Amino acid sequence: MSSKTLLNSKEIEIILHRLACQLIENHNDFSNTVLIGLQPRGTFLANRLKEILTEQYHIKNLKLGLLDITFYRDDFRRREEPLEATNTTIDFLIEDKNVILIDDVLFSGRSIRAGLSAIQDFGRPKLVELLVLIDRRFSRHLPIQPNYKGRQVDAINQEKVKVYWKETHNKDAVYIEHNT
Repeated sequence: MSSKTLLNSKEIEIILHRLACQLIENHNDFSNTVLIGLQPRGTFLANRLKEILTEQYHIKNLKLGLLDITFYRDDFRRREEPLEATNTTIDFLIEDKNVILIDDVLFSGRSIRAGLSAIQDFGRPKLVELLVLIDRRFSRHLPIQPNYKGRQVDAINQEKVKVYWKETHNKDAVYIEHNT
């Protein structure tokens, strides 16, 4: 298997700041907006964005939730090994709020569809937007598009996009892997 670096640490940092600025442009002080990171991989991106927004752009009272979508996935019972659920942590109301769903890679759209279903258990949002670090635009199975994207990648289905966060891999990087 060979891999190619798509984004290095510095490029990821620049993209995170750009995404934060785009969110500020559209949501101002976030008084009616919440961030929801999809478990497990979207939580690293969501936490980083919250950190940038609160510490560097001084957004006060920014709410961040972490949403487990395990039991909402359409492939829940189709895998050979059972999926392991993670914790959902949403300690605020989302009724009539602007919700920013956050995930690392948008591939088929199935995880986002599961997130949209799961979020309904917490109320009816006023608006739902999608933020992803990587948009694999030619891989959709569902008509789902991001409102905010870090980088768009034209990867074929046999290629894998791997996001490494320093919290789990001791470095920030995005790779595209090819089976050779």
